Amino acid sequence: MEMKRLTIAIDGPAGAGKSTVARRVAEEMGLLYVDTGAMYRAITWKALQSGIDLSDEQGVAGIARETEIELNPPEVRVDGIRVTEAIRSPEVTQHVSKVAKMAEVRRVLVEKQRRLARDGGVVMDGRDIGTHVLPDADVKVFLTASLEERVRRRHLEMIRRGFSSDPDRLYQEIKQRDEMDENRSHSPLRPAADAVIMDTTGRSIDEVVSMILDLCRTKVSGGE
Repeated sequence: MEMKRLTIAIDGPAGAGKSTVARRVAEEMGLLYVDTGAMYRAITWKALQSGIDLSDEQGVAGIARETEIELNPPEVRVDGIRVTEAIRSPEVTQHVSKVAKMAEVRRVLVEKQRRLARDGGVVMDGRDIGTHVLPDADVKVFLTASLEERVRRRHLEMIRRGFSSDPDRLYQEIKQRDEMDENRSHSPLRPAADAVIMDTTGRSIDEVVSMILDLCRTKVSGGE
């Protein structure tokens, strides 16, 4: 097996560092990076812009089917419009879980995600990649961290992006997001049976990336 053909699934809850770590791993290995969270955010953003009722699953699924999402990390475009910062807004963050738990929306986006990974050579992050989207991924990692650590990271991220942020409110929002993701009926958040679980609390991005690269090298060399 060649490093260039590996399929790597990185899952975990909000604020665990999935996107940053997955992007770095992809860069280090020269692989395609697919941020599935950005895809759900993109659909949420477009639905909000369209004024559609977010409880209308078929209406939102229709948007998912007709929308062209371009991922060119870190840039994200929706139908040619640059939405890199817009999809990270508090409004989108507040509503994305509602959209992400819609079975038909997930079906549409999972189909798109699988097409991107069809030939391997991809690092994909999300909440159900190892369990549902790419169950046969060569390397599966489940990143986690304490709730307090994840709140701290998300707070700093929001400030860096120029949004106001209340840590207490973030704590409640992330806790609620965890509950929704873990208890949704379709593809709930959980580690795959064969995933390597990594607690990133107190670890630097460099440390976590290095650990995943080591896993990939072990896989290629035939080790366990």
